[in-house]
Amino acid sequence: MRLGIRFRLGILLAAFGVLATGLTGLYSYTQSRELLVRAAERDLMTSTQVFGRRLSTAISSVSDDVRMLTELELTRSLAKGDGAAQEMRKAALADAFHAVLRANPDYFQVRFISAQDHGLEVVRVDRDGPGTVRVADDLLQEKAHFPYVFRALSLRTGEVFLSKMGINHEVGSHAALNQPTLYVSSPVPGAQSAAAGLIVVSVDVNRVFGALKADLPSHLRLFLTNEWGDFLIHPDPTQAFGFDQGRRVLIQESFAAVEPLLHDSQQPLLARADFGQAEPDPVLGAFIKLPLGRQADSSAGKLGTVAAAPEGGRGRFLILGVAQPLSQILASTHILGRTTIQIVLAFSAIAIVLAMFAARLVTRPLNQMTREVKRFSSDQAVGELPTARHDEIGELARGFDEMQTRIRSAMAELDASRNRLAHMARHDALTGLPNRSVFLDRLEHAILSTRRNGGCLAVLFIDLDRFKHINDSHGHAVGDLALVETAALLKAAVREVDTVARWGGDEFVILLEAMDEEHEARRVAETLLDRFSRPMPVGELMLDLGASIGISLYPRDAFDAPELIQRADEAMYLAKHRDGNRYSVFGTEMGPESVK
Repeated sequence: MRLGIRFRLGILLAAFGVLATGLTGLYSYTQSRELLVRAAERDLMTSTQVFGRRLSTAISSVSDDVRMLTELELTRSLAKGDGAAQEMRKAALADAFHAVLRANPDYFQVRFISAQDHGLEVVRVDRDGPGTVRVADDLLQEKAHFPYVFRALSLRTGEVFLSKMGINHEVGSHAALNQPTLYVSSPVPGAQSAAAGLIVVSVDVNRVFGALKADLPSHLRLFLTNEWGDFLIHPDPTQAFGFDQGRRVLIQESFAAVEPLLHDSQQPLLARADFGQAEPDPVLGAFIKLPLGRQADSSAGKLGTVAAAPEGGRGRFLILGVAQPLSQILASTHILGRTTIQIVLAFSAIAIVLAMFAARLVTRPLNQMTREVKRFSSDQAVGELPTARHDEIGELARGFDEMQTRIRSAMAELDASRNRLAHMARHDALTGLPNRSVFLDRLEHAILSTRRNGGCLAVLFIDLDRFKHINDSHGHAVGDLALVETAALLKAAVREVDTVARWGGDEFVILLEAMDEEHEARRVAETLLDRFSRPMPVGELMLDLGASIGISLYPRDAFDAPELIQRADEAMYLAKHRDGNRYSVFGTEMGPESVK
């Protein structure tokens, strides 16, 4: 079977249409998907950092409560006193502990522990169900062997110890028993400033993190580990505190990319985890390191007020992470993919239909086109082609016109972009003034013009006298505003034909063209000095900048651009050495060492 040109042309056009539509759809989908993933990564990192700050605030609040209890007169009198009044003090302190527990549902226990009698509890109030209970004296226990006791007793007054988060196995701890607990303690001073006891608050870790997680979207997952990588908080509770059950569940085994944070790295990072059959949906998480340090370090972003020394040669810190299933991140891309496929299919169908029509109709005008080609070959005459007809050939002609318009528009945008880039390459980004290369170019052209036409020109080299002081006193932002205002002042003081450029730092240069006499340059310098002598408004400030100006003239002082600028620079330094806020003309005011 012989296939005709109509069929082959139709297949070819349809294939081109489907391919172009498919490639365009694939590119659009790929780029849009990448943008969505990057936005999700930024959101995850922001959520992690905000959660870290909230956790730091929560721990600091507990530390403040502990310090407050140690500073109560009732606590200190109980630590130093004895006798029958002690029982009254104990009852009053227990009432205060009850009030603290009622005001803070995140607390399991509040205790006053003596530094004597092997760390015997003196007053202890526990949370028990919905209420609180004071533990009877005969049930009080010795706690000197716990780190939150013997480490806290070695602290100075006002310092706070944070224990490691772990499962509470202390017998008789009521609601805290077998629950993840954080102990926060601080010494109570006794006689001769030695610690007579300490206040200990047991914090319900699950409740603290539950309250903090309440504001997180439900699809986000929270992870927290100690400095060894053991999970303390995990979406699967069976994976948390594995070390308490004789096994290690480490974050580096799930999120391998987090390994640097467990060593020396402080840089927040993103990591992906695949939990296998237990959870087939991989997750993407953002992780940060929260160092534990003294209160003096809290301004540096450290968590809490820990005074414990590093253990095992490793500093104390936590790893906090917020993760999101990749299926959630990519959910929007799935919708985008379906929409893209629908668009591609629709345009592919249109392309196929148009290809069939084009193949059928293109063959009709072939004879006419053949005749016109022959006539052109014989008579060199250009005949009229059927561009005005409402058929595929007319569509093609109009399509070319539309394509030409779009290309012209694209070229115009390209030229505009090229012009913007050219402007950026030749102008200072801060002030918008011409930069050094533009100034040198204009100066060389001006020298050539002056050499042909006669006359003279001047270069003014301007240095701001007190810019460094303003930068140091008010900051670089104010300094930048001062440079912008200076640029506007200089442009306003000269003619449109003159050139004002930023030479670098706080130095500016001015090219005065087509001058007849030296006094014209002096008049411009005097005008500038008058304006610089007045305070310059910069934002809400009034700044006294001052300026030193050096003037050189062509052809009197130099015959080329670099030498002319060097002469103006030398004159400027003479003016600056004379206490600034003045101008100096090279050769006439340089003194006995002037160069002419």
